[in-house]
Amino acid sequence: MNAVARSSSPRRSRKKFDRQVDAVMWASRALVGIAAASVAEVEDRVSIPHLRILVLVGTRGPLSLAVIADELAVDPSNASRAVDKLIKAGLLDRRDAPDDRRRLAMTLTQAGADLVQTVTDHRRDAIAAVLKRLTAAQRDDLAAAFDTFAVAAGEPTTNDALTLLGPIRP
Repeated sequence: MNAVARSSSPRRSRKKFDRQVDAVMWASRALVGIAAASVAEVEDRVSIPHLRILVLVGTRGPLSLAVIADELAVDPSNASRAVDKLIKAGLLDRRDAPDDRRRLAMTLTQAGADLVQTVTDHRRDAIAAVLKRLTAAQRDDLAAAFDTFAVAAGEPTTNDALTLLGPIRP
């Protein structure tokens, strides 16, 4: 291999990688738009931070205030104020923890579960509408690529698309 071919290979590789990053960013804009539209369905009832708490409790089961604060990377007093607002709104319930009655655990009320389901349904319907524009083979390829990407990003391996409301910690 001559010197010119060797020196251009890293440059070509970098350009290809940059195109790959751009493609993922382009797709992420579409997904963020879908997510934003789904959140808009309930923005008159809860803020995004409050929705994050509801999703966290809904996807992980009864949680203590300390776990909620830790998972959201906020001060426990901020988490406590947010949880209190959600309890007053009838979206969360505070009960004895199932594994330790000395501790309290937050659970979704039916209204809280319904609100989270509204967001989930909207997001699922919007994604399904986009996927219907693809062939079956394209959908298979896309699903495999997104599975790989999600695992590489450290996403939990659940079927709940709403876990994306939280930040990914590098």
